Amino acid sequence: MSRQWTIDAVLLDMDGTLLDTEKVYFDSLVAALTAFDYGEDAVALCHSMVGLPGPVCEAMLLEHYGPTFPMAEINQAFLVHRDEMMRSGLPLKPGTLALLDALAAADCPMAIVTASSRRGAERNLALAGIRERFDTLLTLDDVTRGKPDPELYLKAAAHLGVTPAACIAVEDSNHGVTAAHAAGAITLMVPDIAPPTEETRAKCAAVLPDLNAVLAMLQERGVLTRRPQ
Repeated sequence: MSRQWTIDAVLLDMDGTLLDTEKVYFDSLVAALTAFDYGEDAVALCHSMVGLPGPVCEAMLLEHYGPTFPMAEINQAFLVHRDEMMRSGLPLKPGTLALLDALAAADCPMAIVTASSRRGAERNLALAGIRERFDTLLTLDDVTRGKPDPELYLKAAAHLGVTPAACIAVEDSNHGVTAAHAAGAITLMVPDIAPPTEETRAKCAAVLPDLNAVLAMLQERGVLTRRPQ
């Protein structure tokens, strides 16, 4: 029998973990770069940005392409492409609703821990139809250092009144795993666009194919036993 986990809360990344947004962001940035003739190495560069906050990505673009890089024009082209892709709504990753339903049924505290801005997080969760499921939402606007720094996860645990070691964190990116692991959380990874590095795998309690597998592991480890009122 698998060792049981004593868990006080589950901390969930948003983009690429619950919401199928990373592909939208990735494709939109590649399209914007290509439109301005920066497409030659755009795919590899955008892969390296998965899971990082927007300001960090902008700094990487400037460092890579130099001071003449037309940031404002690229950002505008990115937003046009992104909004077009999201016009009909925002799809959930497979297993999202089943996992959230099970956590709610078990009265397990949970929080969104995202590198997105609060405005972006509110928009995306609303577009996906799951905003009302979360009382606790930690975003880039709540910290001075975004992922891969652990500050977001440390602050989320403190907000819920639990220790990070008594939390499960679910992430999709290498940078997100680094943040959750550094905070001391039991970290599960469901890779989205970027595959896990060997270093990332070593930081994870498990690397799983989807959120249905996350739910199965939580059930197996006794995490979803209903909490007393």
